[in-house]
Amino acid sequence: MSKQVCAVAIMAKASVAGTVKTRLVPPLTYEEAAELNTCCLSDVAANIMQAAAHAPIQGFAAYHPLGSERFFGDVLPDGFKLLRPREPTIGRSLFHAAKDLLAFGYGSVCLVNADSPTLPTNLLVETVRRLQEPGDRVVLGPAADGGYYLIGLKRFYPRLFDEIDWSTEQVFRQTLDRADEIGLSVTVLPEWYDVDDAPTLAALIREIRTRQSAGSPYRNGYQAPCTSAFLEKLAGNGGIGRLLECADPPGSPRTPGTA
Repeated sequence: MSKQVCAVAIMAKASVAGTVKTRLVPPLTYEEAAELNTCCLSDVAANIMQAAAHAPIQGFAAYHPLGSERFFGDVLPDGFKLLRPREPTIGRSLFHAAKDLLAFGYGSVCLVNADSPTLPTNLLVETVRRLQEPGDRVVLGPAADGGYYLIGLKRFYPRLFDEIDWSTEQVFRQTLDRADEIGLSVTVLPEWYDVDDAPTLAALIREIRTRQSAGSPYRNGYQAPCTSAFLEKLAGNGGIGRLLECADPPGSPRTPGTA
């Protein structure tokens, strides 16, 4: 295996109604939330495949739960590989995925959430290219909620996943602190957002409906065909109004930099 190849893994859950994207219920039903989860997985995987046309990438799904292999086989594109689950919590899942993929011999690893179906493809490509540059570093993509949508590594550092208040607005900042503790350079990508509650669902709808217009602060995102079709289906059933009324979207994204 070439050391130039980056293993890009989606942190993925099987779409079982009542177990995924439950913070979107309401305004969605549990069944709609599960369908949206499937669409997000499909689009994130397709986005990774598109990025692979411009950078040396092997796609993975670090999936949960064990026994859901058939589901992922149906959703993921040809060429994707599955990484067996170790522990169900997000912090430990990230820890083991990074450790295992680097142990397989890949030159770098990039872990991506399954909640950002419109993440610009160029950010995935940029991550891989930054990880190919000389010198050690971590690449982080900050999310609007204070977490991160992506982490890229060339070496495994357990400390990056230690003493983090997962699923809070402190995750990104605490990860920067851990990197500083171990003297690791950090490359910060532009901010994007996770779709995991009513305000960010409203942001997704506005982004997809307005695309390049001033109606959304998020520009040049991946087209996300499966997610777009799902939202169009809701619109056809009169569902878009109830979603847009639920909350305002997050504010304008922050600018990137290097820490």
